[in-house]
Amino acid sequence: MATATWSARRHSILLPLVFAISLAGAIELSDRLMTYVLDEFGQEAHQRLQDWQRLHRLARNAPIDRQLRLVNSFFNRVPFVSDIQHWGEEDYWATPVELLTTHGGDCEDFSIAKYLTLRAMGVPDEELRIVYVKALELNQAHMVLAWYKTPDADPLILDNLTNDIKPASQRTDLEPVYSFNGEGLWLNRSSGERSRIGDAQRLEHWQDLNRRLTESLRR
Repeated sequence: MATATWSARRHSILLPLVFAISLAGAIELSDRLMTYVLDEFGQEAHQRLQDWQRLHRLARNAPIDRQLRLVNSFFNRVPFVSDIQHWGEEDYWATPVELLTTHGGDCEDFSIAKYLTLRAMGVPDEELRIVYVKALELNQAHMVLAWYKTPDADPLILDNLTNDIKPASQRTDLEPVYSFNGEGLWLNRSSGERSRIGDAQRLEHWQDLNRRLTESLRR
């Protein structure tokens, strides 16, 4: 079984090509993928993917507050591992399958996995933003997922640092910088003001992630 972090990076080339996540309401993991994961990564990795599918079935028709809690706590069980340690790269944005199979990731990977899972559950894209922030207490860059009940609402923050979901106004330890989703890219300010500055495809890592996801849907 592949356990070394460099092996995880090598295997990541195949993983995005054999699963599909539909934003119309389904997470589909092919038999080919599940067999591959079982053979190469073992039963625990295989079980994590099964649990992800089970989470989707359990929560897709639940109220939004329950969806947020379940998705946040599910992915927060995965250990935090830096990209350089886990993938051998300074900054690699993993798919949810890569995150769960290799059982490690950083804040970008957690936020992306939560975003894509909630989208598959039917949460509209306009209600979700992946937010790049500065974590003031840690004095470092960080990424979280925000859910907006309405466009001008105080969003709820899903963070891999805690299972508690709080409004952004109560997260004084986070200073927003920019945010994005499938529709656009925004410059954020601590006051809550946001100004659109273009399309999320301007982000190279987001473009690469979507390319890999798109390729998976064609197979």
